[in-house]
Amino acid sequence: MPNRLVRGRSVCDEPPGLHAYLRPVNLLDRHIFKSVFFTCAAAVGLFAFVIALPNVIRDLVGPLLAGQLSLATFARLVGLIFPFVICYALPMGLLTGVLLTLGRLSADSEITAMRAAGIGVSRIARPVLLLGALCAAAALYINFESMPWARVQYHREFAEALRTNPLSFIVPKTFIRDFPGHVIYVGEQEGSVLRDIWLWDLDKEGRVKRLVRAQSGRLDYDEATNSLVPTLYNAKTEERNAANPEDFSKSPKAPTAGRLEEVRLSLDRYFGHDSLHIKQEWLRYGALQRERARLAAETVSPDQAKEHARERMALDLVFNDKLNLSLAVFSFALIGVPLGIKISRRETSANLGLALVLVLGYYLLTVMVKWLDRHPEYRPDLLLWLPNLGFLALGLWLFLRIDRAKA
Repeated sequence: MPNRLVRGRSVCDEPPGLHAYLRPVNLLDRHIFKSVFFTCAAAVGLFAFVIALPNVIRDLVGPLLAGQLSLATFARLVGLIFPFVICYALPMGLLTGVLLTLGRLSADSEITAMRAAGIGVSRIARPVLLLGALCAAAALYINFESMPWARVQYHREFAEALRTNPLSFIVPKTFIRDFPGHVIYVGEQEGSVLRDIWLWDLDKEGRVKRLVRAQSGRLDYDEATNSLVPTLYNAKTEERNAANPEDFSKSPKAPTAGRLEEVRLSLDRYFGHDSLHIKQEWLRYGALQRERARLAAETVSPDQAKEHARERMALDLVFNDKLNLSLAVFSFALIGVPLGIKISRRETSANLGLALVLVLGYYLLTVMVKWLDRHPEYRPDLLLWLPNLGFLALGLWLFLRIDRAKA
């Protein structure tokens, strides 16, 4: 093959090697992958924070301020919330990150430059779909292993933290409504000694049927019954008509007691023997499969067959929902590629709004299917796949459409 001389060197006239063409393509892959990855990580973090914040405020901030939880326990419990919220933040965050990144690249005409260089849309989408597949695999592990473990551990540690200091439920100068059927107010507290005590006994409709007021008292924890037992001194009571507590036509009974210790404030709601009820959603993969196999092999009588079928369907729905939520991560990555390229906008709010609309539409369809859990004859476990398959089909259609339009 003829050679030519360039600055004293013999240079072959043959075209450059394959690696010369692959090097810029590999650089492009890394550039797109890193851009989408960091944007998605930020979006997932934002959505996880937004979803976790109401749970933290509702369940943990009150006990922390009341002294029932230490700062270290509070931080550990907050950390255990995040595997649960990541299940829902990951699909939204990935879709938002893809829309933001590809929308910016398209608005800056970088996508047009790539197409002019002969790089197709499918080639541009490869690092995005790779990230979507990796995140879907991570979501699969989180849904079947990390999230169930974290939810059980969260409730165990929360109950154990409260068990070590049960008297902390009584917060002075606060109306305490944590005990079913009772409302209590304490003016002062010094350890287990209470002063200025007000106690309201409520009926099933939340009406006051008895008011107890005492000058002082003592609070003890009865481990056998898992309840707080206030012993009240110089107590005065007002007992109303049990049938109609709101009937004030008759004067209430007002007996006085030098010592009253008949009230028991149950703590079973927080850490009773049955307080940690393992929900089906909290079963890990192995336990979930064993429970499904047990129900499948169970022999039931004809009169129990309908309820047994509902139990099996509820468990199958949990299993398929975890699979669907994992696949949704890849579905949103796929649908985000053509939408991000086609929209071509830099605005974060517009892309964020579009992502929220798509994700909320998916969740709404999923919830509607779950409403059929009491009707196993409609096979909601299979219908649960329809929203995901619909998003996959829509993503492929948009993908092929934009690929032809840009060709």
